Amino acid sequence: MAWRTVIGLVRLAAATAGIVALVARFLYGASFRSFVSTDFFGYLTVQSNLAAVGVHLFAGMLALRGQAESRRFTELRAAVTCFLLVAGIVFGILASQAPSQGYRLDVPWSDQVLHFFLPTYALVDWLVFPGRQRVRWRTLLWMLAYPVAWGLVTIVRGQLVGWYPYFFLDPAQAGYPLSFLLYSAGALGLFLAIGVGLTAATRTPPLAEQDLRRPITDHGPGRLARAVLALTPPPRRTARGSTPRR
Repeated sequence: MAWRTVIGLVRLAAATAGIVALVARFLYGASFRSFVSTDFFGYLTVQSNLAAVGVHLFAGMLALRGQAESRRFTELRAAVTCFLLVAGIVFGILASQAPSQGYRLDVPWSDQVLHFFLPTYALVDWLVFPGRQRVRWRTLLWMLAYPVAWGLVTIVRGQLVGWYPYFFLDPAQAGYPLSFLLYSAGALGLFLAIGVGLTAATRTPPLAEQDLRRPITDHGPGRLARAVLALTPPPRRTARGSTPRR
């Protein structure tokens, strides 16, 4: 099976997992009386995973067709990957601090998929799979523009409906203006740091692409190829010691 076929199928599987987890998380939330469907789509996690589903589907189809990514699509994928990672890190921090703050935070399997597994996959895809283009540094402006716009809309909406997806956006809990500004600066700093890392990574080829480009005169397969070979059973041999034809 060609590399692009494997990559395409893996990306389509990631998109499918995202759809299943989003639906399961919606149904889980709907089981509570306080659940409001419009609030569900206000979470950064939900919005970033919805975007990731579309990105993985499109990237998977490109890989299956053997088509190269455009620079704009690679930059879009970089931004979505950044949002996924930030949402996962923030949720991990909140989940770890919940007991010490005296409140309960349930983490169903759907939340684990959306906050941990899919962001981890997106990062591995970005660093390992070939096909991405070089991301321009000005893409960082878009990576920061989205969370700023999302935060402003969330604050305005919260004042109207009395609901905020995260405590640090709620004036009653965050404390205006000093605490709010500190939380906001920390969040934007996290977006910027991850965005810089993802953009800098495009200055070198992905790990799998480096392995595929290894010249024939090189001494043996690379690290990635050796890992794949270790998981692949050796070919069966006939009584005469020859490998049977398929």
